[in-house]
Amino acid sequence: MPFFGDSAAGGPPPAVSVPERDASEGNGGAHGGGNAGAGAGGSAAGRAGAWLAAHPMPLLFLVLCAVGIRLAGLSLPFVAEEVLTRLCRDTVLALALILPITAGMGLNFALPVGAMAAQGGLLIAACAGLSGGAAVGTALAVALPLAALLGALIGTVLNRVKGREMIVSIVIGLLGSNLYQLLCLGVPGRLIAVANPSVLLSKGSGLRNSVDLEFFRHILRNVGHVTVGGVSFSVGSLVVVLFFAAAVHWLLHSRFGLHARAVADDRDRAALCGIVPDRLRLQAMVLSTVLGACGQLIYIQDLSILNVYTGHLLSDIFAAAALLAGGATLRSATVGQAVLGVVLFHTLFVVSPMAGQNTLSNAAIGEYCRSFIAYGVIALAILLNRRKEGMSA
Repeated sequence: MPFFGDSAAGGPPPAVSVPERDASEGNGGAHGGGNAGAGAGGSAAGRAGAWLAAHPMPLLFLVLCAVGIRLAGLSLPFVAEEVLTRLCRDTVLALALILPITAGMGLNFALPVGAMAAQGGLLIAACAGLSGGAAVGTALAVALPLAALLGALIGTVLNRVKGREMIVSIVIGLLGSNLYQLLCLGVPGRLIAVANPSVLLSKGSGLRNSVDLEFFRHILRNVGHVTVGGVSFSVGSLVVVLFFAAAVHWLLHSRFGLHARAVADDRDRAALCGIVPDRLRLQAMVLSTVLGACGQLIYIQDLSILNVYTGHLLSDIFAAAALLAGGATLRSATVGQAVLGVVLFHTLFVVSPMAGQNTLSNAAIGEYCRSFIAYGVIALAILLNRRKEGMSA
């Protein structure tokens, strides 16, 4: 049985009827296909205005970003460089949330489990005292299969709690975080010998709060580093992010994506068409967890310092907030919305401390403000989604 093919064996995939809502969102708003030749300039502006009216989150963030940039007094090249750096660092984590949403599972708040798998692979390589390509290869060989296994376990659990996936995934993420922290504190140096004592606490057991990953420092960021118009960025990091974005886009428009939308719309009808809903949902969770591990690896190589006990925390919150800021909902998300959301959300992250400092003489206010916005965006998106479901019922 092929991984992405859930149709009955021995024949072509069945035709599945997907609502016009999904088709229009998957094709980037193809309602205007018949009007493509009329008034290209005006119709483009009209479609943009209509899209913003239908997606209030991007409009709200555009206004907040414009006000924040004005209050912060930062130069546009500086803001652009910081946002581009964060775009290369955080986009894959936002992309990891798209597939579960498409399969009708909502936001995957168990994303930190994938991040912990990535950190576990890096820590194993660091504890073994490896360096260079051997360390990177060991980290990947541990992190990605571990993330796939954990994703399968999470998917199995979520298949038993249909309709409550988001709240259960929060509990799974918290449980996994505590278990991971317990292992990091109690196993190295106590139950397992560590070849590299520099990663241990002074008492000889348990990992330090932060570990310097010299072998993983800027392995993407230093590839093709260029400066254009006063804005410096890494071509290598950008190419990797574009690769993952293209891969997720391809999945959404493949048979897997079509089946995922059918399962999200009506599991019983999808099953009658030959799709196995539970298997597809499990596959979506496996892919999401593996993408989360890849995103965390990209994030850590950019920083080159691993915060052992806290590095994975809030990865789900900030990724979800960025995705929702781009106009995604709990039932529909696209690659374009993920990229737009990361740009808008992290622009606000860049300018908010200085905006708080200049207006209220306290940069900490900006720090608290952006954390408040992250949680507020998720809460507002859930309320809007429930309201929309109530109106359509």
